[in-house]
Amino acid sequence: MKTETREKIRVMVVEDHILIRMGLMTISEIEPDITIVAQAEDGEEAAAMFRKHRPNVVIMDLRLPGMSGIETIAALRKEFGDIPILVLSSYSSDGDISRAIQASASGYLLKDMPIKRLVEAIRAVHAGQQYFPAEIASRLPEQLRQSKLTPRELRVLQKIAEGKSNKEVGNELGIVEGTVKIHVTNILNKLHAADRTQAVTTAIKRGLLDLH
Repeated sequence: MKTETREKIRVMVVEDHILIRMGLMTISEIEPDITIVAQAEDGEEAAAMFRKHRPNVVIMDLRLPGMSGIETIAALRKEFGDIPILVLSSYSSDGDISRAIQASASGYLLKDMPIKRLVEAIRAVHAGQQYFPAEIASRLPEQLRQSKLTPRELRVLQKIAEGKSNKEVGNELGIVEGTVKIHVTNILNKLHAADRTQAVTTAIKRGLLDLH
């Protein structure tokens, strides 16, 4: 009987505290389908390590020296596309969670959560899912229960908020204009918006977008 083998999940950890990085390294020892291939202490090193090791999941702290975790997420997505990025933070404020969602983070976990939960989250975001456990989702029910925008839709909405046309959005995200139109339709439906302007206004009110 043939045994099914899981695809190897290659993880990069972006965290400035060495003890936390060392703790995360144990995942490779206890989970055969997950391996930590790179570590970085700040945003600039994260980009360099990503280029070198090409992980397929990133674990990201929000409080980093220099570039913030949110800025680092934006930089990685700009250069490498829609990679799964899982935020691992000590903070659960509405603002932190909101900014992580706005940056199209694939999930959000607190550092005091059990390692089993983190492993579950890594596998989920690697499979293309979002991972916001109940204790996080309950902090922002408007964002996570009503909008349910995908990371790609949030990226499109951010570009729309910047005044970009569908063609410009497509060029920047590397997708055809027809696909952008489909995303825009989905965004309008999910936000119950009549047009692009109302979608942006609604998203800002819910904390999904920050134009500052």
